[in-house]
Amino acid sequence: MPSPGANRTTDTLRQQVYAQLRRAIEQGSLRAGIRLPPSREHAASLGVSRNTVLWAVQRLQAEGYVEARVGDGTYVSQAVAATLPAPQGLVAPPRGLSRRGQLIADTAARWRPPLAAAKAFRIGSPEVATFPFALWDRLTRQASTSQRSHRAQYLDPAGDPDLRQAVAQWLWASRGIRCDAAQVVVCSGSQQGIDLIARLLLDVGDEVLVEDPGYPGIRASLLGHGALARPVDMDGDGLRIDTAAAQWPNARMAVVTPTHQFPTGVCMGLARRQALLQWARAHDAWVVEDDYDGEFQYGKNDGKAQRVPALCSLPGSERVLYVGTFSKTLHPGLRLGFVVVPPALVEAFAMARAITDRHAPGDTQAVLARFIAEGHLLRHLRQMRELYLRRQHTLRAALAEASNGAWQLAASDRGMHLLYEVAPGTDDETLSRQALAAGVMLAPLSRYAMQSARRGWLLGYAGFDDAEIRAAARVVGGLVRQR
Repeated sequence: MPSPGANRTTDTLRQQVYAQLRRAIEQGSLRAGIRLPPSREHAASLGVSRNTVLWAVQRLQAEGYVEARVGDGTYVSQAVAATLPAPQGLVAPPRGLSRRGQLIADTAARWRPPLAAAKAFRIGSPEVATFPFALWDRLTRQASTSQRSHRAQYLDPAGDPDLRQAVAQWLWASRGIRCDAAQVVVCSGSQQGIDLIARLLLDVGDEVLVEDPGYPGIRASLLGHGALARPVDMDGDGLRIDTAAAQWPNARMAVVTPTHQFPTGVCMGLARRQALLQWARAHDAWVVEDDYDGEFQYGKNDGKAQRVPALCSLPGSERVLYVGTFSKTLHPGLRLGFVVVPPALVEAFAMARAITDRHAPGDTQAVLARFIAEGHLLRHLRQMRELYLRRQHTLRAALAEASNGAWQLAASDRGMHLLYEVAPGTDDETLSRQALAAGVMLAPLSRYAMQSARRGWLLGYAGFDDAEIRAAARVVGGLVRQR
């Protein structure tokens, strides 16, 4: 009986002969129609057994590379000729990106969203270290075998019914939004929500009003569907819809962050909100409300704010689509968010989700539904609001001290980052590059602008403990003192 080592040697020889023949065919050394050497002669020339060559040839025949002709031998298949590469020097370069694709790539390259692990002062990073993972795991284990089996099947692309119900109830209690559970479409974060909206409600060439400065991910998604992102100036009340309506009269949609404008941090006033809704009605247009961190409203000093309700909760908001995410309220790794859409659009959104990535993982949706329904989300957010407010105080004090008073950050009663703004047109990229080289992320405001000349730096504080904040502040403070 041959030893295991001998079997492995035989298998290796078979693979080597097979790979050698296939490579010769694919590279054109053995062209279509050429007869292969007889197996005995081939085996003798290679110094292997005939069975080794026969195995390799039989595999090539099964894959369509060669064909056996009864009584005449084995030939390279004629079908292979159509798949062979053109001779060197005649190879046409692969087609590049489409015009839309290039616009997306240019936007992403300018934005350069960080892919590495979070470090101060990365914006948008929530507290993860103290997330109740043990509780989450316990809820996961409580599912029965039959429940797990059911969730392993193809599911409703609009989302788990219990999760949709929990989200609808939460929105009413927390953001003042009255909606039916059937209007909630679960997606994998706010970015996919924006993508679905653009895919379903916009045609190529449609104009969309976007905040300037604003979130580049929104612009990239719009460009990806052939829409035209039209920049609109910001003031202390948010997007200037009067200016926008005059400049872009044919706009079909406006995308806004009214509770805590990204990245400037302003809150859209009631009069401006009403004007935006009136514009949507008058122009038969849509308003997309991206409420990315609306849960983090702190009040002036004690973290017990009377939270500003969502735009979607106001009278006359029938043409508002509300986009929410759990990437900020819980953690980005969850990859869950949702869109609240008018009842007539639910089926279309569900089908669009189905052809994109079918649906979110069933187990994760089910656990999140219980996490919300049993009050764990409420408790977690209460703790995070208190924690984030303390960390904001730490950041302001640490940076003022480290910069010898040069950087005095204004307090904010909402959000997860602060903006330190400087004179329009100032170079804000150089300091950001210097900070990054020293291990600190300091996003320049210019990176989020289209035409706006506003400049400054964004400093995220939510996901970093006091020691990290103070250490990063010392780095930035040192660079500021050198300027």
